[in-house]
Amino acid sequence: MDMKILQVLDRLIPYDTFLNDLAARIVGMIKADSNDPEFVSQRKAYELFGRRNVERWKRQGKVESYKRPGKVEYRTSDLRLLQRTVQDYMEPPSQEENGDNQKK
Repeated sequence: MDMKILQVLDRLIPYDTFLNDLAARIVGMIKADSNDPEFVSQRKAYELFGRRNVERWKRQGKVESYKRPGKVEYRTSDLRLLQRTVQDYMEPPSQEENGDNQKK
């Protein structure tokens, strides 16, 4: 029988084991998010994900806000994805931010 092996930096993992572990993690994430509403208010987004995180993600163009009459909302799935993504906090400012600070 041909056993496929996946090498991850410091160890070898059988491919089937990797797939089973990955599937279990995905199912866990889906179950955890199944009760999330499609959109959350800005106040709730700040509460769940941190005001500075939400504002940084919006400034970097990673999340979009939706204006409704009397409130601002964010798509919950977008915020969850960013929450689970490793962030680069040392990321240089965008060109727009640099352009405002440069003298002509």
